[in-house]
Amino acid sequence: MQKTSPIVVSGSIAIDRIMSFNGSYSDHLHAEKLHKISISTFLDELHDARGGVGANIAYSLGLLGATPVLLSSIGPNGGDYMQDLASIGVDTSHVFVSKLPTASFNVITDVNQNQIGGFYPGAMFDSASLTFEPWKDSGVIFTVSPSHPIAMDRLVGEAKKWNLRLFYDAGQQVTNVDGPDMARGIDAAEVLILNEYEISLMSKKTSISIEAMKAKVPIVVTTFGKDGSIIEGASVPEAIKVGVAPVSHVADPTGAGDAYRAGFLYGYARNWPLKTCAQLAAVCGSYAVEQIGTQTHRFTPAEVTERYKAAFNEELDLNKEQ
Repeated sequence: MQKTSPIVVSGSIAIDRIMSFNGSYSDHLHAEKLHKISISTFLDELHDARGGVGANIAYSLGLLGATPVLLSSIGPNGGDYMQDLASIGVDTSHVFVSKLPTASFNVITDVNQNQIGGFYPGAMFDSASLTFEPWKDSGVIFTVSPSHPIAMDRLVGEAKKWNLRLFYDAGQQVTNVDGPDMARGIDAAEVLILNEYEISLMSKKTSISIEAMKAKVPIVVTTFGKDGSIIEGASVPEAIKVGVAPVSHVADPTGAGDAYRAGFLYGYARNWPLKTCAQLAAVCGSYAVEQIGTQTHRFTPAEVTERYKAAFNEELDLNKEQ
């Protein structure tokens, strides 16, 4: 039996403003006018919530019973936020408190679950002190998730320099990270995880084909929202397709991908089969879409194992290591 690997999650901490409208972006976007976009939608809902990709991943890992380290920056008024994460097992001692305001993410979701968002880095501008060095010799799994592009690239460089186990998750920052920086992330990654749109854009910006990524990176996870996910890569002999876990209703897709990543990381750190990792990921994501906000879902280990069995007709032991 192998020992569970610790997890260090780097990525943003943010306050999210989540909005939605009862319409479709496709009705407002016209191919012949994409060079001159002027759109105003009537919003049906608006919610302020805690978020940030790094914090979201750490949150769901904590609910699962893991004790991840969160490596990030937060504004001066984030004490309650950090205390709440610490209360579920997240190690927040490496979060840098900046004089700048906490980062913010504003997103508008249409009726088809398509999203357009804007990210203000705030405290993430003040991230020069964040480093993987304290754990470089301890067998940790490291994530580089969306934050300030400069910080992301620096941490990727550390992972490459010290041959660290890197879970590279450029996410929605694929629109802001330069192609050469993302190419370095691909080169350093043990696991690459993106959604269908993000991997396509990454390929375009890096001039590295998706097939070339899969031939180079040991594990490439592509998510497709309601159509599940697929695991491929240089160390995956045959593609593994995994469906979604049924939900009672869809309230908001924001944060579902982060919960998915937490579930996958939880299993991966315990050396589970990749299919099991992705199935747990799907279950975690299902809880997120049932709530508005990225850290408003709750689940217990018992509830997760029950939903896992209902979704995939398999037993799951969250304490199992392989």
